[in-house]
Amino acid sequence: MKRLLAIFAILAAVSATALVTVTPALAVEPDEVLDDPALEARAREISKVLRCVVCQNQSIDDSHADIARDMRLLVRERLVAGDTDDQTVAHMVARYGDYVLLRPPFQPNTVALWVGPPLMAFVVATLAVLFFRMYQRERQSNANPQPLSPTDRAQLDELVERLAAEPRRPRRRSKLRSELDDPLGSAGSDTGDNGDGDNRAT
Repeated sequence: MKRLLAIFAILAAVSATALVTVTPALAVEPDEVLDDPALEARAREISKVLRCVVCQNQSIDDSHADIARDMRLLVRERLVAGDTDDQTVAHMVARYGDYVLLRPPFQPNTVALWVGPPLMAFVVATLAVLFFRMYQRERQSNANPQPLSPTDRAQLDELVERLAAEPRRPRRRSKLRSELDDPLGSAGSDTGDNGDGDNRAT
């Protein structure tokens, strides 16, 4: 049960990381800031609703990616040219698609953006639960092995009876083993043999 709760906690953390935008330090550089405070304030507000196209759920106002910088500069160019906020956003959408919006409108071509993250989290959670159940089932089966079937039991008994009926052959002792077991006897035999040889020589 504790492992299951730990798995759900990890999945919740991963889902939160994927779905919630973490706000880092602002990435706007000094050379990007407009001289007109009013235009700069509008540019900052627009940048907060536009997504960095190479980042994960991060606005161009927060992203340090090079393309995010290019997108911020493009927003400021449109505002300096006289576009309204809506016209600027529409221009960015026309150039990068609806994905550039952090909160895209719910329409047929943006269904995947709305349904994708929750569906992915659900699939991951389902796979984790199935894997955990398979692991628990395998662990229980290993802890409680299945008894032998009557056929397997009969074959095992036949093998045991066959091994028991076979006569055991005496094992031959090697010369080295004999010398290790009876070193004095071997030495005595060698001494005796030498003595007999000396007597015969005499």
